[in-house]
Amino acid sequence: MHIEKNKIAQYNSALSKQHQQRFKFLSGEIDNVEAVLQKLRRFQIAIPSWALGSGGTRFGRFSIGGEPRNLEEKIQDLGLLHALSKNSGAISLHIPWDIPENTKHIKKLTAELDLKFDAMNSNTFQDQPNQKLSYKFGSMQHVNKAVRKQAVEHNKDVIKYGIELGSKSLTVWLSDGSCFPGQLNFRNAFQNTLESLREVYAALPKDWKLFVEYKAFEPNFYSTTVGDWGQSLLYANKLGEKAYTLVDLGHHLPNANIEQIVSLLLMEGKLGGFHFNDSKYGDDDLTVGSIKPYQLFLIFNELVEGMDAKKMDHAKELAWMIDASHNVKDPLEDLLQSIEAIMIAYAQALLVDRRKLTEAQNNNDVVLAQEILQSSFRTDVRALVAEARLKNGGALDPINVFRKEKVRKNLIKQRGFKNVATGL
Repeated sequence: MHIEKNKIAQYNSALSKQHQQRFKFLSGEIDNVEAVLQKLRRFQIAIPSWALGSGGTRFGRFSIGGEPRNLEEKIQDLGLLHALSKNSGAISLHIPWDIPENTKHIKKLTAELDLKFDAMNSNTFQDQPNQKLSYKFGSMQHVNKAVRKQAVEHNKDVIKYGIELGSKSLTVWLSDGSCFPGQLNFRNAFQNTLESLREVYAALPKDWKLFVEYKAFEPNFYSTTVGDWGQSLLYANKLGEKAYTLVDLGHHLPNANIEQIVSLLLMEGKLGGFHFNDSKYGDDDLTVGSIKPYQLFLIFNELVEGMDAKKMDHAKELAWMIDASHNVKDPLEDLLQSIEAIMIAYAQALLVDRRKLTEAQNNNDVVLAQEILQSSFRTDVRALVAEARLKNGGALDPINVFRKEKVRKNLIKQRGFKNVATGL
């Protein structure tokens, strides 16, 4: 389904007066409003191909209907999202869930929709049909070298697909670990994984990056071979300058100080990017900003401070991606909410008075430092984010357009109700 630009403009026109009043009031309180708008307009968030269908748990899955049946339909859904939000201009593919059968056709389709390919993602946490060896006891850590070799070759294949599509990075997340004490030798598991990753790293093109993603638990609950940011950083440092740590907001133990992790990884030049989601208990994969919006702001506060300290381009030098599971919501509406939450947190972080905050920190003025941060967090920047979206040609109220145009109803009409998106 496609929504024409003139249709979006009609919806914007109906909201224009109210929006301009709100934006005028807000912009009067921001000294560098044009500079902030420019940064918001350039910021792009990748959408994973596996997030376009209904999610689920080991207890069940409930289809929303109208789910994309193939990669082409997933890309079409992403084009619709980007037309409304104008901040979701990249797609992150997961192999083998979404193998492009006709690369030339896929590249043409994405170009028509103003999309590009972000990081490629490999999968050695599941056994695929006709797979020769099982990953039941791990992939890159496995005691059997043949299993490790199989995992390495899969990642090399993913790189080849990425080269054809114009991607520049590979994300490796491993479910490797153990469920019981004594099940594996920790040091051997680390060394086997490192040896495997080195083979993958050697296959990277010169202008590519390798992201080593970590997770504290699940599906293994006693140990995880890449269990936290320290272990990921160890791998990245040992691999080389093209290897980085990737932070998934849901992959930490409860109450982990993610903003401090972000700050230190940036300081070391080893922060590669993000998988955005939210959680109440663990890796819940909930809508970004739905549970802990203040934490999301604090993370962006450290990102902006750290990137500015290194004179990094906010829009280009880190990989930004949503990684969520849409169990009870319309996946497209959920993604629109996530994009909005990310842009709001980023905008709030851009408003922090860095000079005053530094002075407060240097004077050990704890109260003032807190007030400075919370002042930015409590600022309603929705009109600022909407103005950036409007200037890019997007919708002032994306979810309103989505619902008024009956997008889900039309997708169900086109695709049916019972189909299931690949990979979920």
